[in-house]
Amino acid sequence: MRFLSLPLLLLSAVAVFITGDGAGAATLGLDLHHRFSPTVRHWFDSRGGGGGASSWPENGTAEYYAALAAHDRALHGRALSSSPPDLTFSEGNVTIRITSLSFLHYAMVTVGTPGATFLVALDTGSDLFWLPCDCYGCASSSSLNSMPVSLYSPNASVTSQAVPCNSNFCEQQKTGCSGVTGSCPYKVVYVSNDTSSSGIFVEDVMYFRTEDTQSEIVEAQIIFGCGQDQTGAFQEHAAPNGLLGLGMEKVSVPSILSSAGFTSNSFSMCFGHDDIGRISFGDKGSLDQDETPFNVDQLHPKYNISIIGMLVGNAAIDADFSVLVDTGTSFTYFTEPIYSQLSKAFHEQVQDKQYTTDSKIPFEYCYIMSSGTSNVPTVTLTTSSGSPFPVNYPIIAFPVQANELAYCFAVAKGDKLNIIGQNFLTGLQVVFDRERMILGWKKVMMSKIQALFPQLHGTHRLLILVLPGLISTGLRPKRRRGTITKSP
Repeated sequence: MRFLSLPLLLLSAVAVFITGDGAGAATLGLDLHHRFSPTVRHWFDSRGGGGGASSWPENGTAEYYAALAAHDRALHGRALSSSPPDLTFSEGNVTIRITSLSFLHYAMVTVGTPGATFLVALDTGSDLFWLPCDCYGCASSSSLNSMPVSLYSPNASVTSQAVPCNSNFCEQQKTGCSGVTGSCPYKVVYVSNDTSSSGIFVEDVMYFRTEDTQSEIVEAQIIFGCGQDQTGAFQEHAAPNGLLGLGMEKVSVPSILSSAGFTSNSFSMCFGHDDIGRISFGDKGSLDQDETPFNVDQLHPKYNISIIGMLVGNAAIDADFSVLVDTGTSFTYFTEPIYSQLSKAFHEQVQDKQYTTDSKIPFEYCYIMSSGTSNVPTVTLTTSSGSPFPVNYPIIAFPVQANELAYCFAVAKGDKLNIIGQNFLTGLQVVFDRERMILGWKKVMMSKIQALFPQLHGTHRLLILVLPGLISTGLRPKRRRGTITKSP
């Protein structure tokens, strides 16, 4: 029994004052009586209650339990109606994985007054939301095959304000900032080599939309980074229009939305088979999803889960390690000895000829697709809860010459961290429930056809913006020969 339904109880209070050992201590006692109890029936009749208690159902009868169930439904209905609706971005809930921009999922967001729109990468492996802003070191269109780069300008938004050094927020960030008039600085260093973003914190309006029948616009005050200097991957191909951190820290957008009462403290992301997805803030998933608890370091909370086993085809591997679920990482990385155990088990069950790749491809185990059907071993991770985490697409395929395809086991060797990247999330709806501190997942079937339906709104504008680049880079190579299937 998770909670006590107070309206089913009538409180008959009797104050009892007890003085013990001259200490003058007093305690107050309350007798609790059930709504349909004899005591309450007598109390109700003695006060001339309308209809009389004789009409109440007898304890233990079908009518008695039906009355309780009806009251529970009414109570739960009130609780549900008072819950905040799920939110998504005002431009729509659709996300899309862009091959030419580091294989990450991107969404359209609108910030400021008047609103400016940005195509931002979605990253559960970090916390801060930042936009390129008043740049002296940001990506340029020339380095991105002429893709336009939007810039946020605090001076262009009447609702923008700098976060001062002496603010409580700045003190909590431990930036070392001092003084009354200075702006609060930030610098975030990412796992990728020499990749960082730095600038100052600003506060402005960010626009969301409720995911209910009303579909109302919600304006939320968000503190984010005015990113003046980006280095490494941000200068070349990753998140040129900004990055939206979805992590557990208080500065992340999910944390700000839930602490302000806009949504529940949870969100979900869907990763479709054809690179189309969606995001929903406040979503707690469904009753039939698989779940496992987060393995949280209180000093540096992340979306880590524990893995206790791996199944590759017909090979079972005992394991005991922690892994970060990171949508901001394109592929999956495992450290030794996990990497070798998993990769060799995969390799031993592949019958295709091994293919030697060039140094640009980070994967060790690659193969030439056979002229008929290539049987690819299935991969499943067993979580600490015992629930299986299915890897729907453990490979990537690419053309190597006319009428020939190759494929690789899309797991790379990690230096320090075990990371489940976006490729292992494909085909799943993943729920990051920060109230219950669990990760949930469920297989989904999504396609570009489904993206035209109301549950995926805002699609057209996003596809018009990014599809020209996707077409020129060949998002999905055509399978000229053969097919790939999974072996049991």
